[in-house]
Amino acid sequence: MIVSFRERLIVARQPFSRAEGIPNYRPGLGFADAVVITEITMSKKVIYTAITHASGGRDGAARSSDGQLDVKLARPGASDEGTNPEQLFAAGWSACFISSMEVAARARNITLPADRAVDAEVDLYLDDGAYFLRARLDVSLPGMDLAAAQALVAAGHEICPYSKATRGNVDVTVRLVEPRS
Repeated sequence: MIVSFRERLIVARQPFSRAEGIPNYRPGLGFADAVVITEITMSKKVIYTAITHASGGRDGAARSSDGQLDVKLARPGASDEGTNPEQLFAAGWSACFISSMEVAARARNITLPADRAVDAEVDLYLDDGAYFLRARLDVSLPGMDLAAAQALVAAGHEICPYSKATRGNVDVTVRLVEPRS
C-alpha cells in the first residue's frame, strides 16, 4: 500500500488502518512497518509547455494551441456530451504516472510489463461551500515481482509531476493492484 500523507510518501506492508485512514498508523508510534521515501531531485529544464484556451467554464470547450486537443466540456454527471476537468486531470495523471514509472524502471534496469496500466479516480467534493479534490491511483504491473513493483510505484509517485503538484493539496491514495480482467 502506498499513500502520500503530509507531503511524505508512505510505503506500507500492511493495509490501511481504517480508524486513522492512513497505512499502519498507530498514535504515538507513527507508521509501523512502513518505509518513508525521500523526494528525487532533478535539474530544471523546460521540456514542454502546454498552451490551451478554455471558454464557457464547465459548459464550454477547451482546445490546445497545436490543435491536438479540442473538447466540449460538460459538468460531471450531466447528460450533455462532453468531458469534464476531473476526467481530463485523471487521464493526464494516469499517463504521466506510467511514464514516471518507466523513468524509474530504466534507471534500475527493470523491464516493465507491456500491459502496465493506471486507473485514476478523481473525486470533486463540496464541503461548506469549498470545493476540493481527492484521488486514487490503482497501478497494475502484472507479472512483476512484488518488491520491485512496489519500489517502482513508489518511485513513480515521487517523480510524477502530477503527484508532485498535488502533494500536500489533494488527498491521494496510490495502490498496487491486480490487473483488471
